[in-house]
This record gives sequence, C-alpha cells and structure tokens, in this order.
Amino acid sequence: MTDWTTVCNLNDIDPDTGVCALYHGEQVALFRWGSSDTVYAINNFDPIGKANVLSRGIIGSLGERPVVASPLYKQHFDLQTGVCLEDSNVQVKPYAVQVAHGVVQLG
Repeated sequence: MTDWTTVCNLNDIDPDTGVCALYHGEQVALFRWGSSDTVYAINNFDPIGKANVLSRGIIGSLGERPVVASPLYKQHFDLQTGVCLEDSNVQVKPYAVQVAHGVVQLG
C-alpha cells in the first residue's frame, strides 16, 4: 500500500507545462500531459546543468516516450523513467503520481 501526499490541485498545472512542488524536502517537477489527468513527476534537479530547472523545460514526445527537454542544455529526460535519452548513464528520480478527484498526489 502506498501513502499518498497531496502536492497541488490538477488545475494548478496548465496543460503541457510543468510546475515545481516540494515533496519530503525535495524539489519535484510535475508535468501535465495535455488537458488530460495524466501527470508525470521527476526530480527537478538537472544533473547536467547542476540546477533545479527541469520544471521549466518543454515537454513533448520522442517516438512513444514522453520527455522533458532541459531548459539549460536541452537534454531530454524520459518522464516515466527519468533516464536521459542522450546519455543513459544519467538519470533523475521518477516519482509515483496519481490524480484523484482533481488533486495531484505523490507516493
């Protein structure tokens, strides 16, 4: 069983954008996929650019993979796994996320 923590309302995230939330002392980048209830969550820290900026990146897809492009050096991070597509040795932490009754929760 997963303990879920509410971090924001779904309406706090505009479609196809990201926001940053604080979760257990870590900055987490939350991305809303289109106008759906699908939300992805990864650590906000860009390990290549060495800054908390991933929530400001541009989301899209490469093939079937939902990704965010870092606003610093444009590396793509898979929103499901956190793996950097340009260098598979680099990754950010993905988080379990659910949307329940219009509320975004991390677990």
